[in-house]
Amino acid sequence: MRPQRSRPGMILSYALLSVLALLFLTPVVMMLTGSLKPDERVLTEAGTLAGFIPDQASLQNYTDVFTRTDFLGFLINSLFITSTIVICGLLVNALAAYAFARLHWRGRDLLFNLVLALMILPLEAIAIPLFYGVSLLGLRDTYLAQILPFIANAFSIYLFYSFFIGLPRELEEAARLDGASTLRIFFSIILPNSKPVFASVAILSFLMWWGAYLWPLMVTIGPEVRPLPVAIAAFYTLPPLQWGDILAFGVMMVAPVLLVFLLFQRWFVRGVAASGIKG
Repeated sequence: MRPQRSRPGMILSYALLSVLALLFLTPVVMMLTGSLKPDERVLTEAGTLAGFIPDQASLQNYTDVFTRTDFLGFLINSLFITSTIVICGLLVNALAAYAFARLHWRGRDLLFNLVLALMILPLEAIAIPLFYGVSLLGLRDTYLAQILPFIANAFSIYLFYSFFIGLPRELEEAARLDGASTLRIFFSIILPNSKPVFASVAILSFLMWWGAYLWPLMVTIGPEVRPLPVAIAAFYTLPPLQWGDILAFGVMMVAPVLLVFLLFQRWFVRGVAASGIKG
């Protein structure tokens, strides 16, 4: 049996967790309340208790964002780019992980070790040669340049591999004896039993690429294919500088991420636990 913690220890733990939660929530609350205030009050009340109180709240800043910039177009760009990366990545990375976990072929272990090595390679290390290759192919300022390089992901492959390697082989062997092909086994047996890890990878990928800034900044020129992270940086430079409008832009940019996480947090927790991620 697990030993019960003392009451003072539990109180101390909850107190520390509450303080940490407040630290993380403070910027979000200030951004939300600031987006509802007149612009002249945003900076004057920042850092005070009044900064957390949306006195005389108004949606004028949100209206100004749609008036001053094409927010809806940038939102559609981000949704299309991120959703395409997530959906295509689920298929590609899951198939690759299944090949590593279940199939036997020459060079499998060596290639898998190379994939694992790519997990420690940051985007900044390959951004310049990747940009050069995209430029040679004439893909700059396109959706394809923001999607294609990131469909295959080493970390996603590792998560799928960790889950697949723990699945029992009996169902697969029975299906193979009945004449099922490898792809039929994957789509009919493996995929239905792997919902937690699919949800986990989908959420992690969405959170990662929704806020991507460096690469879209490098490959986009005009506003036609510009995603939200680059759009808010450009919006910040538009005169006149209005902090209420900037905060309203930020709230609308963060809202989809919070919504996705809140809707699928149960699946996320299950997927993280099932994929073997240790905190």
